[in-house]
Amino acid sequence: MAAASVPEIPFTADGSGYCRRFSLRSLFVPRAAFVRPGTSAGTNLSIGDGFTKFCYFCRNPHTVSRFTICIAMLAILANACGRTPAADLFDVILYSPLEAEGFEIAGSEGCDSRVIRVKTAWQGDGSAGMKDGQKRLSGKELFIARNGETPPESFEGQVLYGEAERIAAMSSTHIAMLDIIGEVSRVKAVSGMRFISNGYVRAHCDSIADIGNEADADFEALVSSKPDIVLLYGVSSASPMESRLRSIGIPCLYIGEYLESTPLGRAEWVVALAELAGCREKGEKAFEEIKAGYDSLKAAVPDSLPRPKVMLNSPYGDTWFMASPQSAMASMIRDAGGEYIFDRMQKQGDGGTNSMESVPVDFESAFLMVSEADVWLNVGQYGSAGQLTRNRPELSAAECVRERRVYSCDRRMSDGGGSDFWESGAVRPDLILHDLIRILHPELEVPDMGHGDNLYYYRRLE
Repeated sequence: MAAASVPEIPFTADGSGYCRRFSLRSLFVPRAAFVRPGTSAGTNLSIGDGFTKFCYFCRNPHTVSRFTICIAMLAILANACGRTPAADLFDVILYSPLEAEGFEIAGSEGCDSRVIRVKTAWQGDGSAGMKDGQKRLSGKELFIARNGETPPESFEGQVLYGEAERIAAMSSTHIAMLDIIGEVSRVKAVSGMRFISNGYVRAHCDSIADIGNEADADFEALVSSKPDIVLLYGVSSASPMESRLRSIGIPCLYIGEYLESTPLGRAEWVVALAELAGCREKGEKAFEEIKAGYDSLKAAVPDSLPRPKVMLNSPYGDTWFMASPQSAMASMIRDAGGEYIFDRMQKQGDGGTNSMESVPVDFESAFLMVSEADVWLNVGQYGSAGQLTRNRPELSAAECVRERRVYSCDRRMSDGGGSDFWESGAVRPDLILHDLIRILHPELEVPDMGHGDNLYYYRRLE
């Protein structure tokens, strides 16, 4: 039987003798970019079998020299992760947090790309019950595409190509996390420059864009800063920036560290930001050191010690917003050997709640708690004991006020009034715990945190 002949195929109309639009992909798709006889270059011709198209390619004398390169490329692709991973990949959990509950990092065998999944992005986040179309609007899943890989076709989240070299941080806590891993220079845009305490950002304020708050963000300034990604946070709903960012093609990701119920859980989000920067190992190492310091301080407080009763915050008008007993702040008070006085009002089964949200109470109820407290922390706008008693004379009779056991967390403030307690404190709970132990149990000998017996974030009102 005679060997089947391979028909000649006309090439581009310019007479160059080979198809300029030929690609490796054209070997495997039903319609290739070959030129139909008598037509101009670029007209599609249905050839069908991929092997036949490969024969056309090889018979062209101008492409024989490319044959070896083509085969080598095919071999590499066959043994490596595909450019477009299958939809069922990226189910291997590469980092499952020890303390945090709000995120995880996943990958796929043989692939360099990663997926960061955020489980809860804001208070009351109900995405578990959302329709598929609504889920697509949420920046809660980010595919970090590396080494030319692309996300699975079914992936509907955000996509970041390569590492995040230029970052827009909508919360100062994001800045603190990048700072602790030595990557704060990646910050190119912030929200509320005057409230930021970080030394690097303030020193480079002329070259870092201030795009304002999320509700009224300056998108012109944001686009001019050329961010690779915008780090968002939600309060009680999705960020108003999210849909606009999607429309202009800038990826985003929610960072929900403030929703964690433990201080170490909040700090562990540094690992997620380190993954964005392509240095997860640095994030893991930083967190391990923070956790070791926190655990050693906690272990230095014997369970047998008496527990001083602690009051938090100050009145806003006639309302007092109390931190939830499930909050990280309440957890640190207990770890420092104190009793959060609001615990007794918020026990489960007694009108309590498991919510992380602050709880408003009337002034009369708060007054009774202040009167019973041994120590009063986080008094907000009051800069001195005199200012406190002048503004709220009814509180001057409380024992903790008379004995000057009232403390503010404003030792480290920016020129614009921003508190570093709420910035770097999110990633340094070990330093906060050290302060709390020194306040509640000054008689204890605790590990040195590098600033001697001085308080780091707190100061006593005089």
